[in-house]
Amino acid sequence: MNRRDFVGLTGLGATALLLPTLPGFGAKRVDPARLLEPGADTVLKKRLADAALNAAKSAGASYADVRIGRSLNQYVFAREKQIQNIVSTESYGVGIRVLVNGCWGFASTSVVTEASLAATARLAADIAKANKLVLKEPVQLAPQQGFGEVSWKTPLVQSAFEVPVKQKADLLLAANAAAMANGANYINSALFQVNEQKYFASTDGSYIDQDVHRLWPTFNATAVDTKSGKFRSREALSAPVGMGYEYLTPSAAEQVRGPQGTDTIGYKLRYDLLADAALAGKQAKAKLTMKSVIPGKYDLVLDPGHLGLTIHESVGHPTELDRVLGYEANFAGTSFATLEWKAKNLPYGSKQVNIVADKLQPGAVGTVGYDDEGVKTKQWDIIKEGKLVDYQKIRDQAHIVGQKESDGCCYAQSWDDVQFQRMANISLKPSPTKMSVDEMVSKVDKGIYIAGAGSFSIDQQRYNFQFGGQLFFAIEKGKITEPIEDVAYQSNTQEFWGACAGSCDQSDYRLFGTFFDGKGQPTQSSSVSHGSATTRFNGVNVINTARKV
Repeated sequence: MNRRDFVGLTGLGATALLLPTLPGFGAKRVDPARLLEPGADTVLKKRLADAALNAAKSAGASYADVRIGRSLNQYVFAREKQIQNIVSTESYGVGIRVLVNGCWGFASTSVVTEASLAATARLAADIAKANKLVLKEPVQLAPQQGFGEVSWKTPLVQSAFEVPVKQKADLLLAANAAAMANGANYINSALFQVNEQKYFASTDGSYIDQDVHRLWPTFNATAVDTKSGKFRSREALSAPVGMGYEYLTPSAAEQVRGPQGTDTIGYKLRYDLLADAALAGKQAKAKLTMKSVIPGKYDLVLDPGHLGLTIHESVGHPTELDRVLGYEANFAGTSFATLEWKAKNLPYGSKQVNIVADKLQPGAVGTVGYDDEGVKTKQWDIIKEGKLVDYQKIRDQAHIVGQKESDGCCYAQSWDDVQFQRMANISLKPSPTKMSVDEMVSKVDKGIYIAGAGSFSIDQQRYNFQFGGQLFFAIEKGKITEPIEDVAYQSNTQEFWGACAGSCDQSDYRLFGTFFDGKGQPTQSSSVSHGSATTRFNGVNVINTARKV
């Protein structure tokens, strides 16, 4: 990554600083028109895949899969009144995984011909045979039916790649202008667009063609007090989505207002970038003179755009089975929720907590029809009435917990990376009983309403944590009284979810997510969403984060 790209990213604020990688920057840069050109047809891809599968079987593989991938990325970066960078990339190649004598072997190639794929399959088999020297326990794959020739595509109205680059650049510049006209001194904005054209074939008999689209508009607006040097920021309240450019078509029907007195807006599957940027400029400036929070115990009312990050860190990662088993520790460790812990039937949270993993959720960035092992995706329970009932697992993990099938949550960030267990869309179910945000606030005597995701910290077992946010409002005797600053809450996973007193209903349900969730070594990045409605947590410890310089 060159300095210009780095500045364009890091200027987006705390979210961008956490990016472990930016897929596409290492790929071949192309003219934007290239992103609209069709890839290879399924007839050719099936012939290529069969060449690899036949070679793998001839080399002794008991199982093999082939992933032919074409990854298209376009990133547009803007700062104040200028476009900083426009990056369009294409990556095309094949990854082949084989199982020989109970050992995995993997190899990849960017030379996409039948001869090359056959040679790569034989190389993967040789690697598997070499791995036998350090084998401790043979791989056990959960059975998987073959689906024959099937396809799946992200439901979308318009591909973001079909929209002229100038139109997208003008939109970011207009958002920047709106923020600065309303109080921001500086603003960085970006539009991330991804299209994964994925073809999977295996010796199980599957030939799966998928066309996956993702989009994320975001910004970070900053206001400065030039006399004191004090500055405050507000990031976008958008969510990354598994949709097309239609997400950027404003719709009043898709807006969800925060409680009275907050001047906050949440968004469902349509987002008004200009309105959010204008409001961000106003709110960033207002933060400069807001009162600082008084530390203590508060009831928290957490907006979905904030709660999603807490779900991600305290439920999503701790229930990944590889972390539970200690096989994975990169990016904040393993998990307190071990098999032994689960066997004790200890509460993960209150009976109000029902959390599902869902690879089918409409609009979510982690949604696909089939995973990278050819498993048909589904929804399943993770926490039911406060009790941990299941983990997230893939084909070679299912037998460890006495199960006979994968959950369909295996993923690789590119064709030249080996697939492994990744987080599904993990979401908190809304209340089945009608409950608005204003009704929830009216029942709080002393509390804080928090909107937007901010900084966070969590320990190496995903247990003790601290979370900040974007916007904070004091609640007294059932009413929002004033905006406040310098808020963060501290808890541990069981204590926090045990304090959950209930959620609003489906009408308030929205998605939060991340485009760049890092995991593994070497690091891979994936996209995942987390849904919830506004939710109340009683008696949570709040600290003041202000520092004197």
